[in-house]
Amino acid sequence: MERRFAIVGHRAPSSGKIRLNDLAGGAGRMDVLMRAVNSALFLSHGMRQESHITLHLMGGPGPARRIWFDGSRLQGLHSDERAMAGQVNKVLQHPVPAIGQLVEIWPGLWHSGGDISTTIAEWSRENVTMVKLDADAASLKGEGGAELPERIGFFLSDDQPFTDDENSLLGKSMEERSLGSKWIQGHIAIGIVHHLLDEGASINI
Repeated sequence: MERRFAIVGHRAPSSGKIRLNDLAGGAGRMDVLMRAVNSALFLSHGMRQESHITLHLMGGPGPARRIWFDGSRLQGLHSDERAMAGQVNKVLQHPVPAIGQLVEIWPGLWHSGGDISTTIAEWSRENVTMVKLDADAASLKGEGGAELPERIGFFLSDDQPFTDDENSLLGKSMEERSLGSKWIQGHIAIGIVHHLLDEGASINI
């Protein structure tokens, strides 16, 4: 089953240069996004072929940018936060493509203009079952043996909560599900989702 993750970086720069020595500060919490990429794509020895992650860089300057990593095609990416941020930094030197126009920078990595509304529209066309992760919602883990979808995608935020506009948009487009009553960090949430899906747990969607 294909699994996708979409994370919003509210302060992450969409253009310019990233401060690679200050990912947690001057780079708009790019460290949070890099940990999410690590959890979404990497195994102890190798990469998850069935997993994708899209970063939404919303912090400017200029228009928002999305960066999409496809685990089945990626080459040359290493599970080190600073090294991954360096790859993102190279992407930021390119002009932001038009909304909906995916431009491949190197195998398995594309970028595009747009925000979560663009990603929702694309995933909807591709028949992705979408889930917003929210600690206050019903549990993702269910009971019984319901058949899982061919494609499932999860939306999560960085160290800041979704905005009211984002919550409204997500709430209209998908179910909200929880991984527990505690608000956990995004990369941990991704790891839990992988564990549930790897073990064939029943999912409440």
